[in-house]
Amino acid sequence: MVEGQGVSEKNVEIAAMRIGELADRTGLTTKTLRFYEGGHLIPPPNRSANGYRDYPTSAVRRVEFIRASQSAGLTLVQIRSILDVRDSGQAPCEHVAALVDTKLAEVDQRIAELEQTRRVLQNLSLTADELDPTQCNPDDICRIITPT
Repeated sequence: MVEGQGVSEKNVEIAAMRIGELADRTGLTTKTLRFYEGGHLIPPPNRSANGYRDYPTSAVRRVEFIRASQSAGLTLVQIRSILDVRDSGQAPCEHVAALVDTKLAEVDQRIAELEQTRRVLQNLSLTADELDPTQCNPDDICRIITPT
């Protein structure tokens, strides 16, 4: 103990919550929390004498981190890799930065693909606007898409 303080140097969590409370506090379902536990995203909680899961209060922050990571487009495998680094006692900053850069490049590529698809669709829409259905060849499936 540090003199003059009534707290030990280690942060010991005494409070625990059941899975329903964790679900309520995080806005997730108990099924999702069990899935996270099974996927090693959240550590298995202690069990009470009657077998109920008793999650530490830190589980709320961990679940919030998982949800924020998913909002950024990271996969559960990527999120687990970040958590593994943190759980090993290291700061995952470099790992996260690399994942974010990779994801950003993927998003940029997808945006370029979508822009190309948009241009194709705009051209098809113009073709459809100018098309006279009476001039369609019965051997073609659709002149809007089939090149003439």
